[in-house]
Parts: sequence; C-alpha cells; structure tokens
Amino acid sequence: MIDDDGYRPNVGIVICNRQGQVMWARRFGQHSWQFPQGGINPGESAEQAMYRELFEEVGLSRKDVRILASTRNWLRYKLPKRLVRWDTKPVCIGQKQKWFLLQLMSGDAEINMQTSSTPEFDGWRWVSYWYPVRQVVSFKRDVYRRVMKEFASVVMALQEVTPKPQSTSAYRRKRG
Repeated sequence: MIDDDGYRPNVGIVICNRQGQVMWARRFGQHSWQFPQGGINPGESAEQAMYRELFEEVGLSRKDVRILASTRNWLRYKLPKRLVRWDTKPVCIGQKQKWFLLQLMSGDAEINMQTSSTPEFDGWRWVSYWYPVRQVVSFKRDVYRRVMKEFASVVMALQEVTPKPQSTSAYRRKRG
C-alpha cells in the first residue's frame, strides 16, 4: 500500500524501561541497529499494526506493554536511491511513519526475537535515551531525532516517578 507520493505507511516502536532506557535492536545478520518498525496492512489501524509488529519482531503482546504516547503527525523519510526498487509498481521512495512510545511492563525475559520464521532482529540491548539518534543509519536520523524529541518529556517524567534502585551495599568503607 503505497500512497500517491510514493511513501509506504508504517509504524515505528520505541520501547522504554522504567529507567528511561530504550530497546535497541540489531537487524538480522547485519551490523545495523534500529527500533522495531513495519508496514500497515490494508484495513489495519496504526495501533493494530503496532501491536502486530510488536509481536512479530520482538515477541511482546499487548499485556507486556502500555502505550505512553504516539506522534502527533506522520513522519517521513526517503530511501537512498540505491535502496529503491525501481522495478516494482507503484515505486516506494520512502516510509511515512506513525510512532508509538511503549513502556515495557513485563520483564526482559518476555522479549523474543524468534517468533517468526524470518526474524527481523537477532539481538537487542537497552541503551540511553538519545543514543539511537547518533547511531541509526543516516537516512533515518532526522525522523529519529524528531521522534525522540517529541517523546522526551514523557520518558523524563516516567523516570521522575519511578523509584530509584537501592544500593546493594549496606555501608561504604571509609578510607583513611
């Protein structure tokens, strides 16, 4: 489903933990990392597509997360010319994306990259909030910057209300 301007409707998913870190996933068999994302099928809402992609790509279901926010507008990026499939009709020149910010409510153990016979990712890790903006492939960088800027206040507020972990040491040894 490509729109009249050549953009494919898509959802992007930022998953955060209680510490304000975000899930960063490694593309299967590659050295590139990104947030989960995927196309919206005909007749599917952006939210329905998000839950489907969430399960297909990282094995999480509705019960494992809660929606904290979504982007106000569709955000677009163009594919580099070398990645455009010129022989397909209609030609897709990029993606237009609705992004969702989710909080992981279950444990890390629920994350499963192997729910599909053709997995999108083969690894993941928690990273600091702004890390993905500097690390994502260059043609997605502006969209990532805009997404993270829009979601930042929500994630920062989440960190403020989340209790900080207690120190595991009962005392500190004095030097001297």
